[in-house]
Amino acid sequence: MTIVKQMDLRSNIKKYLDLAFSGETVVVPRKENKNVIILSEKEYKELEKARNNMAYLAMLDESDRQVREGKVIVKTMEELEAMAAE
Repeated sequence: MTIVKQMDLRSNIKKYLDLAFSGETVVVPRKENKNVIILSEKEYKELEKARNNMAYLAMLDESDRQVREGKVIVKTMEELEAMAAE
């Protein structure tokens, strides 16, 4: 992890963007802890994927809980086909 002041970032932006692209996380501290993190698109996509996976797993856990509590609706194949035909 690299920590860089805003002034240094402005004057050496290519250097810090190259660092981020190579996998280094660049932290830009700001007042009132409104810090900014610079990371590569690849790392960002990995974080987004992990976040989406967590949301999907939470949804599956909720569905599993509903099934265990009996909060399900059972339909026969004929009922489903009739619903599809409507």
